[in-house]
Amino acid sequence: MASSSPNLTDSVQFPAQRDVAKTFFSIGIVGLIASGVGYFLNSEQFFYSYLTSFTFFTSFALAALILVMIHHVTKSSWGTVIRRIPESLFSNIAVWSIFMIPVFLGMSSLYSWTNTEYVANDPIMLGKVPYLNEPFFVIRQFIYFGIWGFLGYKLHKTSIEMDETNDWGLVHIFRKLSAPGILIFAITIAFASFDWLMSLDAHWFSTMFGVYFFAMSFQALLPAIILIVFWLQRNGMLKNTIGKAHIYDLGAWLFGFTVFYAYIAFSQFLLIYYANIPEATIWYYHRLEGSWAIISYSLIIGRFVIPFLLLLNREPKHNQKVLGFVSVLIIAMHLIELHWIIMPVLNHGDIAISWLDFATLIGLGGIFIGLFFRKFKKHNMVPVSDPYLSDSLNKHYHH
Repeated sequence: MASSSPNLTDSVQFPAQRDVAKTFFSIGIVGLIASGVGYFLNSEQFFYSYLTSFTFFTSFALAALILVMIHHVTKSSWGTVIRRIPESLFSNIAVWSIFMIPVFLGMSSLYSWTNTEYVANDPIMLGKVPYLNEPFFVIRQFIYFGIWGFLGYKLHKTSIEMDETNDWGLVHIFRKLSAPGILIFAITIAFASFDWLMSLDAHWFSTMFGVYFFAMSFQALLPAIILIVFWLQRNGMLKNTIGKAHIYDLGAWLFGFTVFYAYIAFSQFLLIYYANIPEATIWYYHRLEGSWAIISYSLIIGRFVIPFLLLLNREPKHNQKVLGFVSVLIIAMHLIELHWIIMPVLNHGDIAISWLDFATLIGLGGIFIGLFFRKFKKHNMVPVSDPYLSDSLNKHYHH
């Protein structure tokens, strides 16, 4: 297959002897078994830890989907060589939706709006019943994952088909799917974030929460792609295909979305602070009391200030050590931020870290990364028949 693109000097096949997926699946199964034991020991803690880990990994798949759809709609060529990475991340969304089941089982532990007695005595909650009720919640999840699963499956399948048939006409399918897909995706990710995270504090609401969740997720996806690229190259794969210019572009995107994330997160805080409505400010109040305040301030430093300062100049945007450090930092802060959004509902006042936080993370992480590598290994690591591939390969870094 590599011969179809004259500029490709690397093998585009993932080495057959490396079974990375099996290793991750084994780790994942051990983590899930430990999590299952934790469910019987402390079911309430299990559901909160599970929701944190589930939204953490799901956010990468969703951000990968929007990245590829933007790539197709804008006809950009720079990212063609790395496109198989986000494609392999989102192509499993339909299978991944199975892991939503424990969230359904834990609804009464997680969400106060499932408590009919509490709702009946609260006029604000009564007004939210048409939206916040169990049957409609479950139906919505089926709609979200149905849409994401369809888009993910179709975009990945068409990309593979183009490799096999050399039919450039398939580019039109990418655009036909992606243009309305971006709009539908924007609505579904906003409502999914309301359902999973915002409704944990059922009184609280923020009209910016959907964009906030998207900004968090997208900022965390770029480091994930960067780390996968570095891992591939360290293991002798795509060394000449993914060049300095592509890594620089990923660094530039990461810098841009670090600023975007900070802008959105601060705007949400500022609006609520300025309006000073007790119903709205209580959410931040709980996250600024006790030891939760430490996380609140560390998010500003670790998720914005340090990455911003380190990536501000041109050179660090393709420096592997700097990019590697910033990438690990942002992914860690993304997990901490989700913990900070979810856990104060269970533990007011002080941070409480449970072994279940790690068990669910390892369990779901092993399966998620295993699914990624299984899909990534199955096909060419680069879309070899893509019309934009030669442009992407010829992209050079200019000093």
